[in-house]
Amino acid sequence: MYKNPKPTVDVAIINGENLVLVRRGRDPYKGRWVFPGGFIDYGETAENAAVREALEETSMQIEITGILGVYSDASRDPRGHTQSTVFIARPLSGEPKGGDDAAEAKWHRMQELGPGDLAFDHDLIMSDLRRWMKDKSKTFWSTISRE
Repeated sequence: MYKNPKPTVDVAIINGENLVLVRRGRDPYKGRWVFPGGFIDYGETAENAAVREALEETSMQIEITGILGVYSDASRDPRGHTQSTVFIARPLSGEPKGGDDAAEAKWHRMQELGPGDLAFDHDLIMSDLRRWMKDKSKTFWSTISRE
């Protein structure tokens, strides 16, 4: 039997310096803030999964505008090895409201988020998002050297 990473998506829904995060309603990390996201369903594309997960967890329609990067460190999720494609998106309609396995969803000012505020490896993703905001041509991944 093959042991393969499970494909997931996360979405950075941004509007200026604001970002939508969801509070996890389940373990692991119940009660902690994360980017909206989840597992890709069989037969589903990563980009369709990102749009679906954003709607399920935030009640918002989004448009994907790019890819921040791919995060695949085997220790990123205590449930097992996952590989996440992290998309950048802009809101089209709706206001953040928690749904599915998200207990809450709301806008956060990016500059108010500090190390340790986010679960999983989402602090790393947040750091990369800040770098991306300065140079939108960059992409990131788990093992990139950090300057």
